[in-house]
Amino acid sequence: MSFKRVMVLLLLMFTSFFSLSGVAWASEGSELGYLLPLWSVLPFVGMLLSIAIWPLVNSHWWEHNMWKVSAFWSLVFFIPFLIAYGSRTAFFQALEVYLLDYFPFIILLFGLFVVSGGIILRGTLQGKPAVNVLLLLVGTALASWIGTTGASMLLIRPVIRANEWRRYKAHIIIFFIFLVSNIGGSLTPVGDPPLFLGYLRGVPFFWTMKLIVPMGFNVIILLALYYFLDSYFYRKEDVPELKAGRDPLRVEGLQNLIYLGIIVGAVILSGILAKNPAFADQKTGALYGITLYRHGEEAVVLPYTNIIRDLAILLAAFLSWKTTPMVIRKDNRFTWGPIKEVATLFAGIFMTMIPALAILHARGAELGLTHPAQFFWATGALSSFLDNAPTYLVFLTTATSLGAATGVPTTLGIIAPKMLMAISCGAVFMGANTYIGNAPNFMVRSIAEENAIRMPSFFGYMAWSVGILIPLFILNTLIFFR
Repeated sequence: MSFKRVMVLLLLMFTSFFSLSGVAWASEGSELGYLLPLWSVLPFVGMLLSIAIWPLVNSHWWEHNMWKVSAFWSLVFFIPFLIAYGSRTAFFQALEVYLLDYFPFIILLFGLFVVSGGIILRGTLQGKPAVNVLLLLVGTALASWIGTTGASMLLIRPVIRANEWRRYKAHIIIFFIFLVSNIGGSLTPVGDPPLFLGYLRGVPFFWTMKLIVPMGFNVIILLALYYFLDSYFYRKEDVPELKAGRDPLRVEGLQNLIYLGIIVGAVILSGILAKNPAFADQKTGALYGITLYRHGEEAVVLPYTNIIRDLAILLAAFLSWKTTPMVIRKDNRFTWGPIKEVATLFAGIFMTMIPALAILHARGAELGLTHPAQFFWATGALSSFLDNAPTYLVFLTTATSLGAATGVPTTLGIIAPKMLMAISCGAVFMGANTYIGNAPNFMVRSIAEENAIRMPSFFGYMAWSVGILIPLFILNTLIFFR
């Protein structure tokens, strides 16, 4: 059966199923998460399996047709959803997920990708185990202050360049994703989007510094493990002799640090403005903005804070592109391929995960979670595959409903500190479990592959994360969340 016939068959099947479920579930409540059947997440599963399997089956076809696969799974969900639940509901959900989630996500990645591509570290930097540990440590430390995405985009090219001569280097990128792209972003709301959402919901800005103990525990173990593993591979390398007279290290494109500061400042400013009466309703927390679409009592509102933040990020990217000599980007091997791949695939991911997030939001309280360890694993498991920011918010809301008398006050209610720590750690740490668990993971993988580093497949990467991270997270549970 041809690919086109399979697409048509799946579309017809989902249309009929959704139509039947739209009638059968309509009486159970008005919230979308109660109306949607559990199997409505199948297009999302199909999207993930396509990312995991298709590059292994036919990588050449995948490189040139991934946009078709992304569009296909989006339509497999959206067309039946449109027919079963009506155009107003369907367009409301699509506008909300793209305007309020997808575009800000891509704009931030785009800005950081362009700005970081204009910074180059020149000089003699040989990728020995000790040097790589230092680079990973610097990136991990930076992640909490310029974000996991910012630190990843800033450090990934120096790491690749330092190890360019090595044969065995995929493990370097894997540990880079573990540490810089995820666990390193634990200490401030700027570090990772879930913590930023917590800050907007009233969690004090520096409360997340309490995560330094579990974060430090994980960083020490992972760096030690990495050092021994990298030393093993290093002994198998034909180490080149360094030329006489080491070229001193120097950074070019330093003006881009100003643009990076603009991006980080724009993110922080959006959080500050979100607590200002001129930009948000102080009773409900709803942000003021431009109303783009109404559906009953709900509306898709583009907040003024989002407009200010995104325009500042785009301005920083524009200034970086105009003021950075092209020779720097050429020497950095800068191309648009990685950002195009991420934008293409996540367009499908964001659309198809609408049912999963809606069901989780509506029925999250029905999971019966009452213990920190349960929140740690539930938040982490879902954050490994879904957007970890709304997943964090769902479980934060669930935890505040448990009726804690004392703890951390938020706009949602009081939450026990250990519960908040478990949810925060689950969302941030376990984003490292898959390539799609956190924004920079896929980008780092794409940049690595563009630089001729053969990275593991989707399931191959998960073999690394299951073998290394899951035992570590079990230790986290026994030590911090019992």
